[in-house]
Amino acid sequence: MNEGAIFFDGNQILGPKFNLVPGEEYIKYLAQDFDLMPYITVAENVGKYLSNMYKDEKDQRVADLLAMVEMSEYADVKAKYLSGGQMQRVALARVLAVEPKILLLDEPFSHIDNFRKNALRRNLFAYLKNKQITVIVATHDSTDALSFADETIVLQNGKLIEKAPSKELYFNPVNKYVASLFGEINEIAVDDENGQTLHLLLYPHQLKVNSSGFIQVVVKQSFFKGNRYLIKSVLERQVIFFEHTAALEKESLVYLEVNNKVL
Repeated sequence: MNEGAIFFDGNQILGPKFNLVPGEEYIKYLAQDFDLMPYITVAENVGKYLSNMYKDEKDQRVADLLAMVEMSEYADVKAKYLSGGQMQRVALARVLAVEPKILLLDEPFSHIDNFRKNALRRNLFAYLKNKQITVIVATHDSTDALSFADETIVLQNGKLIEKAPSKELYFNPVNKYVASLFGEINEIAVDDENGQTLHLLLYPHQLKVNSSGFIQVVVKQSFFKGNRYLIKSVLERQVIFFEHTAALEKESLVYLEVNNKVL
């Protein structure tokens, strides 16, 4: 996009050609390269831009932020000894040290293992919501959008194709591409009670096995997902995914019905 204007709180945000030093003080950006100083400690990295005039307040601020990203025990460790995920957590704390009005996050959890990621997400977004900091997150993880984002914007090939509250986007996707961002998706043609053909976008949990169902499929594979199985099946030549409580025999014939709430 080469045209247009960006406003925040009624004021236009000007680009680099209007500023000797690019950027705005109230906007912070966390890139994926972290840009930590390797030969100073974690605490020193987080407090780098905080004033030393009130040292007790500075130390408390650093301690609070390290606790939020679960890095308190590494406060006195030099950044060069950290793993990629640990560096990312420190970088998150540092970008919040001088509290911004707008925070831009680019794949903020990409280097963090699942064990840490879920707790960190909850801590971070609860903190940001409590502080009423506007956050724009670029992500490929649907959990970020569905669980924490008030509104989701979907881009495809550089164009905006959907913008809506996250829950609405999930239940009423504008097309198959949008629906596929939240997991496996089926596109199935069914006739309603008036004889009209509906093209439904259905997630696997919206289909269930029922002997009186009207969708006849052949089972091809069962994938264990913990509390359920994801079943891969075929309707003529179209692959259909649905969920079931147990694995199903390969090549068996089953009937599916659609959750009435979908129709």
